[in-house]
Amino acid sequence: MEILLPAAFAGLVAVGVTLSVERWGGRVGGLIGTLPTTIVPASIGIYLQSEEPGAFEAAMVAAPLGMFINAIFLALWRVIPPRLPPLTLTARLALMSACSLTIWLALALGVVLALNALKTSGASLIAIGWGATATMALVGVWACLNAPPAPAGRRRIGPLTVMSRGLLAASAIAAAVWLAAVGGPVAAGVAAVFPAIFLTTMVSLWLSQGEAVQVGAVGPMMLGSTSVALFSVLASWSIPTLGLVAGVAVAWIGAALCATLPAWLWLRRRT
Repeated sequence: MEILLPAAFAGLVAVGVTLSVERWGGRVGGLIGTLPTTIVPASIGIYLQSEEPGAFEAAMVAAPLGMFINAIFLALWRVIPPRLPPLTLTARLALMSACSLTIWLALALGVVLALNALKTSGASLIAIGWGATATMALVGVWACLNAPPAPAGRRRIGPLTVMSRGLLAASAIAAAVWLAAVGGPVAAGVAAVFPAIFLTTMVSLWLSQGEAVQVGAVGPMMLGSTSVALFSVLASWSIPTLGLVAGVAVAWIGAALCATLPAWLWLRRRT
């Protein structure tokens, strides 16, 4: 049950993200798809399982660093495709996935090891969390400047394709949760920030709509991911202070109003 519930939720989120990008284009769909979703049940689970003082706060303020790595992962899906050899669609996709996941893994391992060292040194993790969130916002704005077009999808998607997207994301999350349970602290740290939703979105959009739709969604999704990082930092204070229900609500509303809404207004003005 500990594996099935987050896997099923991730599958539903992945379907919603890809459908929103296909329907409304990369700008609007990318922002909607990056509202805090999977981080909400994750934060609740972490809070209920945290027994040591400060364990929940440390876990939540570390999440923005993981999201920053995932933002870099998204950026790779814009930078690398023009440099791929002229192979078939599926061959280019396989090569793109391998390159992006390899780079992500190296960065994730580095961040997990660095965080372990910072915890033992007594560094201020909350300052690191805020710094990572601010950096994500700046990088997201940069990614949206002079960005390629973000068209909506033009091909009709059948229910079988939609179901396969959900199963792909659910399988990725299930594997990550299992690895976190059996692989030790470093493996758990890497699995916790695995970009299952982003990977599923990029792969499914590439296959169903072509490279242009997924490339156009990269910038808005990078900028929109700031809301997830902001939720994590806010929740590190709001949940222990206000309680579980009120704390989650305050963190989610704060992230939506202070990150997603300004990003949407700015992108709309630019358009």
